[in-house]
Amino acid sequence: MELNTHSVLLCVHVRLDPEQTGFIAVENFTSLAQQHELQLDPTKLDMLLALVQSDQHGHVCYQELIELLSSKRSSSFRRAIANGRRTLQREILLDETGLGVYKRFVRYVAYEILPCETDRRWYFHQNRLCPPPVFMAIITIVQIVVFMCYGVRLNKWVLQTYQPEFMKSPLVYHPGHRTQVWRFLSYMFMHVGLEQLGFNALLQLMIGVPLEMVHGILRISLLYMAGVVAGSLTVSITDMRAPVVGGSGGVYALCSAHLANVVMNWAGMKCPYKLLRMVLALVCMSSEVGRAVWLRFSPPLPSSGPQPSFMAHLSGAVVGISMGLLILRSYEESLHKQCSWWVLVFSFITFLLFAIFWNIFAYELLDVQIPPPP
Repeated sequence: MELNTHSVLLCVHVRLDPEQTGFIAVENFTSLAQQHELQLDPTKLDMLLALVQSDQHGHVCYQELIELLSSKRSSSFRRAIANGRRTLQREILLDETGLGVYKRFVRYVAYEILPCETDRRWYFHQNRLCPPPVFMAIITIVQIVVFMCYGVRLNKWVLQTYQPEFMKSPLVYHPGHRTQVWRFLSYMFMHVGLEQLGFNALLQLMIGVPLEMVHGILRISLLYMAGVVAGSLTVSITDMRAPVVGGSGGVYALCSAHLANVVMNWAGMKCPYKLLRMVLALVCMSSEVGRAVWLRFSPPLPSSGPQPSFMAHLSGAVVGISMGLLILRSYEESLHKQCSWWVLVFSFITFLLFAIFWNIFAYELLDVQIPPPP
């Protein structure tokens, strides 16, 4: 049975660093572990040896040992991984046997999302399903419930935007109602029809849930919401007469970030059939954009006003490739410590401020003829 962290640290402090130098020789630590006097998780022991091998004196800092046993990866350990100065003592994670259904799913997620074997094993052994990936599940459920309510109310399940009552919803973004700022975000709960909802829900669950399991609710919710807000603001600048519905901005932010991460780490990604899956994802995403363009400029039925814009798809993809790629490449690292993160944050804030001023002044200065609000 594994000792608790306090007992382990007390034993290490007394026996391995009696002179209180702050450093521990790896030979002493390994000897104690092999004698079963110090029982450690084998994964943590491998991580410790990887950290020690990056030190030219074969020592490990006492504080770094505390962080490791407390399930925190020190900056020195991350540098050791980045520089490739370590070896893995055990077989690769894919060879682990006797796993339950949940652990097999966690292993699948690790190989789907993470390009480094050490990161996969760290995530696999630290995963506790707490907190669960609730963000993408809640967003998808709310979108389905809203769609079902409008479907029953309007008795229409495809091309709902052709129904005037649908466009009167307080959730739809319409340029005539742009002073109601919540619409720049709430439009993600409305969808053109069953086909758009199905496409978005499928991608959110297939890609968003694994991403949230690995990178956490804060990072993935930030990425998704940034794509949604960027989508509506981009439409208000580039397609000023068009409304917006659907969560495609957020969905494309997730998808483009994941695909870009796979491309950037192609050799390390071990997900099965990655080339085929990437081609299918690109085909599906391109088809959805093409369909949106067709509905925008060549609607199949006469309508009272312009159809929803497709620019939210493209702006979501830009957000995913820029901000999302940095988020996914920074697993277990603090974003606020990276200069590139602050550059992206500054760029996004600059875009938000520009879009706000554009929505306040540009419509009148350019004398844009906005279709009357429904």
